[in-house]
Amino acid sequence: MTITLKEVKTKKDLKEFIYLPEKIHKDHKNWLPPIYMDEKKFFNPEKNLSFRGCDYRFILAYKDNIPVGRIMGIINHQHNEFFKLKNARFSYLECYNDPEVFHTLINEIENWGKQKGMNKIIGPFGFTDRDIQGFLIEGFEYEPVIDSACNFEYMPEMMVKEGYEKEIDCVIYRFPLTIELPEIYQRIFQRITSKKDYQFLEFTTRRQLKKYIVPVLRMVNESFKDIYGFMPMDEKEMFELAKRYLPVLDPRFIKVVTKGDEVAAFLISMPNMYRGIKKAKGRILPFGIFHILHAMKHAKSVNTMLGAVAPAYQKQGLDIFLSIKTIESTKKANMTSIDTHVVMEDNDDMMAELKRYGAFLLKKFRVFQKKL
Repeated sequence: MTITLKEVKTKKDLKEFIYLPEKIHKDHKNWLPPIYMDEKKFFNPEKNLSFRGCDYRFILAYKDNIPVGRIMGIINHQHNEFFKLKNARFSYLECYNDPEVFHTLINEIENWGKQKGMNKIIGPFGFTDRDIQGFLIEGFEYEPVIDSACNFEYMPEMMVKEGYEKEIDCVIYRFPLTIELPEIYQRIFQRITSKKDYQFLEFTTRRQLKKYIVPVLRMVNESFKDIYGFMPMDEKEMFELAKRYLPVLDPRFIKVVTKGDEVAAFLISMPNMYRGIKKAKGRILPFGIFHILHAMKHAKSVNTMLGAVAPAYQKQGLDIFLSIKTIESTKKANMTSIDTHVVMEDNDDMMAELKRYGAFLLKKFRVFQKKL
């Protein structure tokens, strides 16, 4: 059957683009649906600030008038100008196990990138490193992790057949709480927490958290500036993120260190809610929220969503405070493990720390690249 491509232009097209993956992954045991309420905002240029300064395309592929694949193309001009690049990006690529459909979709974005004067294409990669990135290449046997790819094994295989090579890998590690930390970590913890010029903060209510969210995000801009694909947030984006995430944060798993008026370090973790999202099929309303809240209440692991130590305060042991206190809170909640957020493989300090802690590799993702 002939493959036809259609540019997403209408609300009906966009709805088809957003919900197509749940048809493709209908029988995929380890696929995690997105929160569709969030997806509708994310893919709406009027509501998602990330579209600013970007060229983009949404494409659907059809066979016999039946949707069989989708892809998004992005050119982030701000990022390209800042790093002196000419990169196009593809993202949110989904299709059945059909190399012809895969080729047609990826080739369409490659040609678009060339027409726009780009000399390289990378992906899967969204607007920034805060979006889901890469195709899963190891760890298919494990349950899904929030905010990470859940693709079939055939997707990275088809990338290679299209002439793509590795750009960068990123990983998720798991720390079982049965592992005892080396004694040296307790000594570092005692030393750092004895310092009177730091404030070591833990929380019991979201109201206590509220005033720290935006200062934490300001610190992220400073700390993440050298991370692959990172783009700094402006104040409007920070307040949008604070408004979005504050209602679902669990104060027990937020740790912050301040010095004077500055945020020196922080770690944000959340109870693993994937079972609730899966049971809700990504729908918050009318009853999905109750499945998600129930899953969070009965979770056996936490996901570390975001964390950093400000450059001026690194190598002082603040990360040890964050880790040990998160471990204590997780054990107190009768949980069994901690899963990291996605970590770039070239983050040498973080990778070394994870191995010293005794964590093991749970999942590996690959961002691919190809010269245009």
